[in-house]
Amino acid sequence: HWKVLFDQFDPGNTGYISTGKFRSLLESHSSKLDPHKREVLLALADSHADGQICYQDFVNLMGNKRSNSFRQAILQGNRRLSSKALLDEKGLSLSQRLIRHVAYETLPREIDRKWYYDSYTCCPPPWFMITVTLLEVAFFIYNGVSLNQFVLQVTHPRYLKNSLVYHPRLRAQAWRYLTYIFMHAGVEHLALNVVLQLLVGVPLEMVHGATRIGLVYVAGVVAGSLAVSVADMTAPVVGSSGGVYALVSAHLANIVMNWSGMKCQFKLLRMAVALVCMSLEFGRAVWLRFHPSAYPPCPHPSFVAHLGGVAVGITLGVVVLRNYEQRLQDQSLWWIFVAMYTVFVLFAVFWNIFAYSLLDLKLPPPP
Repeated sequence: HWKVLFDQFDPGNTGYISTGKFRSLLESHSSKLDPHKREVLLALADSHADGQICYQDFVNLMGNKRSNSFRQAILQGNRRLSSKALLDEKGLSLSQRLIRHVAYETLPREIDRKWYYDSYTCCPPPWFMITVTLLEVAFFIYNGVSLNQFVLQVTHPRYLKNSLVYHPRLRAQAWRYLTYIFMHAGVEHLALNVVLQLLVGVPLEMVHGATRIGLVYVAGVVAGSLAVSVADMTAPVVGSSGGVYALVSAHLANIVMNWSGMKCQFKLLRMAVALVCMSLEFGRAVWLRFHPSAYPPCPHPSFVAHLGGVAVGITLGVVVLRNYEQRLQDQSLWWIFVAMYTVFVLFAVFWNIFAYSLLDLKLPPPP
């Protein structure tokens, strides 16, 4: 339908029409457009100094696909979107208020918040974080029943016998670098990770999608176990803190970098609470690492995975969150951080292959 209308103003089939004709098209069919989307289209028209509108940009908008060139046109446009803010709209349903709340929690620009509010369909739902969380809870309950212990499970003598735990003596079993997230030190460890995953991870996935948030989460998990294998070579690893800290660190860094644009309520207080909770969890992990072990000579699980997750969050994670609905492969900073992450992974792999024997390190026996 829109292609036919566009072609009426483009008889030469050049793919461009003048901004004046584009405005006429919008005004004559404004009743068929969402008000927010119409505002963005008008901003697109005002941003083109050459007086022409590209059909492909128009298609991207109508199909809810925002190209990088389209975003730049919006950001550099002359039109100020001075209409009523999304936060001031009344008469919204419960689901609409939830979507609006998520938009203000995660996105720093009003234009992005309106775009997300208009285009979000809850299809697919935020399945990744919910699935991971349910699996973590299920494995914890199963392990708790097996060991007959739920608080500080990690102190049970048979805890490390589980094939999901990363153990330095069994580091050749590559799946352990990832599956350790399904084992937690105790209910106190699991509870904080689950709360942070649901309160931070689910809204981020609703906005940025399962692919991007899953990428940041898994990258944090892998970086966490590899960091332990390099920096705390004799210690095992358990818990999803690497992935959780990657997401939370990226989110907090994004808020700080866009402080004036972020409109979430009580953001300073909530940041302080989040940092306190993360610090307490990290302190608990440090204390546990140096607490007398329940299975000497192997120490308790390492805390270094937390730091690996933070490193991923403030690099790859920030780039993902700062480029809502944009192609990451068009961002030079993305490729820089991907290269850095790849170099680290390769270094850690070679370290695991050669360093343990060259250093003649005495590792704890297999569980």
